[in-house]
Amino acid sequence: MKKAIIVTGTPGTGKTTFAKSLCKRFDFTYLDANNIIEHKRLKERYDSKAKTYVVDETKLALELVNAIKNSKKMLVIDSHLSQFVPSRYVRLCFVTKTDIKILGQRLKKRGYDRAKIQENLQSEIFDICLNEAMEKKHKIVVIDTSKKVDFSKIKV
Repeated sequence: MKKAIIVTGTPGTGKTTFAKSLCKRFDFTYLDANNIIEHKRLKERYDSKAKTYVVDETKLALELVNAIKNSKKMLVIDSHLSQFVPSRYVRLCFVTKTDIKILGQRLKKRGYDRAKIQENLQSEIFDICLNEAMEKKHKIVVIDTSKKVDFSKIKV
């Protein structure tokens, strides 16, 4: 039985808000993959050009699979890297997307510098997370967080 739902998308597209709302609506368990990254020390190095830590995606996927196997309830995994969990463990992959102008405003409000905002806007424009999820053969549902999400229409 597939005991995980993953929520991925460019930073700032509403993954966390959506994932937590999904858990509340369906009584699922929420897991922020950043906690696993910190707890298991999966940051390999700091990329000063990209101004971010590089995470070992394979090790993260293994840790997330372990969390899925040990979960008693449906697990909702929140991370822009969650698409690296093998599809055989995942019931559904939600990819959050948002309007570019809204995304730019959100990232600016978070204090991202101009280069980081541009990098994330390009990631959204080119559907990086969506394409990676497709490559991993996940069953995908795209959620537009530019608008209010109608959870009554979401089937899990």
